[in-house]
Parts: sequence; C-alpha cells; structure tokens
Amino acid sequence: MTNLIKVVIRHKKRESDTIMSYELRDADERPLPAFTAGSHIDVHLGKDLIRQYSLLNNPAETHRYVLGVLREETGRGGSKHLHDHLQEGDILTISSPRNAFSLDETASKTLLLAGGIGVTPLLSMAERLTHIGAQFEMHYCARTRSNTAFLEMMASAPYAQTVNTHFDDEATEQLLNIPGLLEHFEPGMHLYVCGPQGFMDAVIEEAQKNWPEEAIHREYFTPTPHQVSDGDRAFQVKIASTGEIIEVAADESIAAALKRQGIHLPLSCEQGICGTCITAVLGGIPDHRDDILSDEERAANDLITPCCSRSKSDLLILDL
Repeated sequence: MTNLIKVVIRHKKRESDTIMSYELRDADERPLPAFTAGSHIDVHLGKDLIRQYSLLNNPAETHRYVLGVLREETGRGGSKHLHDHLQEGDILTISSPRNAFSLDETASKTLLLAGGIGVTPLLSMAERLTHIGAQFEMHYCARTRSNTAFLEMMASAPYAQTVNTHFDDEATEQLLNIPGLLEHFEPGMHLYVCGPQGFMDAVIEEAQKNWPEEAIHREYFTPTPHQVSDGDRAFQVKIASTGEIIEVAADESIAAALKRQGIHLPLSCEQGICGTCITAVLGGIPDHRDDILSDEERAANDLITPCCSRSKSDLLILDL
C-alpha cells in the first residue's frame, strides 16, 4: 500500500469558473516523494471519500505538488468538497504518487492532446519533455478562451511555443483537425490523450487507423462504459494463501464479497481507473472492466481490479 503523507494547502487559486488549483506542501516542510510525469495522487477527503488527481507541476520539484480540480456538479462529491470546504492552511492526507500514464522519454516525437481538465497530466509531461530537450507538440482544446484554465501559466512556460490552443466558440479553421494531425505515423512517435470521453474516443479512433496500439496512451478521469448485462452471474473466488472459497453474487463486486468475509483490499476510485486495488490472479479467467490495465496486461489474465471486474470462469484464484 502506498504511504500516506500529511500536506498543507499552501495556495488555492481559481483558474476558471469551474477549476481550482491547489498547491500542496509537506506539513512538516520535508521534501515530498519524487514523481514522474503523468503521476497522480489519492486525496483523502473523509471516511470512504478518496479521489485521484493528477500532478500538473514539474516532476523536478520535490517541495510541492500542484493539482487542478474541476468542480463536478454531478460527481460523487469529492471535487465539490475541495472547492467548497477546503482553504489555504488546511491539512490533507494524500498518498505518495503513482503512475499509470507514464511518459516514454525515448520517443522521437510526442503528441500531447488535451481536452479541458485533461490537460493536467499533460502539463507535467510538457515540463519534463522540455527539460530533457525532447521534440513534442501540445494541443489544448476547450470550450471558450475566456474560461479556460492554465492559459496564462502555459504562455509563460518554457514550452509556450509548442502549445496550440483550440476553442469551440472561435473560427472553424482554428479547431483541432484530428484526422490531419494523426494521419501520418513515423516509428518512434508516441501519442498521449486525456480529456472528456467524447474527445478521447474521437482521438483514439482516428489514431488507431494509422498508429500502432503501443504508441497510443490514454488516461480516463471517469470510467468508460463497459458492457454490464442483466446476465451477470455469480462465481467464486479462492484465496490462495488459505484456500478459502468466497461466493461473489451476480450483483456485487469481488471487493465487496471479500469485505463481507473480513478481507479488506485497499480501495480508492472503485471504478477501475486508479489501480489501487490491482490484485494478482493465479487461476481462472478475469472479465476485465477497468480502464487501468493495458491490453497486454488484460491478455495475460494474471491481474484484476476487484473493485469492478468480474470472472468469466466459475472460479477465480486470487493471490491474497
């Protein structure tokens, strides 16, 4: 399990009508654990209220973490709690950083495509790519220029000349031409995309026409719709260390079934997008319904996210 860290909110700043940034520093003024571009942290906001937010600042910085948080009116309450109740000087508990959206620093050229709040992990990537002198191009899509976060910061950044902005309410010719941008692929190129579901779907669908899957990287802030049918059935999980067999009902998650029997897994998003609960599989065939494992990891069938995934086999043996 990742280590927990006490941090203080040193600065809280409104970046747009719906986005706030938070600068976090160690409560005891110690250096924070190092992180890599694309990393995120868990923010503990109360009992059973843990949310993940990307780090947007330069990975070379160990004195602070910076988050950008979109207020989600129809979300599960985490962003509204941060926006409405937490102020400068308040203490938070966070996890150490982890990375499920890592940057390939050997790329011959990198494309960073952001939609809205999806820009946050890509800002950290832009900082790192600039630091190592790598060739990259960034495209940032938003609805309106007047209500877009981080424009001032990017304009004064060392990578400012690599940033292209695109706004839905401005001239057609400045809109992002996804087919034109992704039409040509050269070996060594890598693509990173993050943003709303529709934006990501459009980018990935176009990229898959010409780009190999291993060159397309994505991170979801909300889970993609996975096919969940009324035909979901019950199955069993076996705890490898004890041999205990636990029934998982058709309408409950593996994690919930384990908890019912006193086995508590580390959980965070409970939607298959953070990786906190990933567990090794020693037998059986998982029914993957996450957005964190790669295609290769899913094909290997030796890992599962018990918070949301199920089993295609009658019995699943977990390395617990």
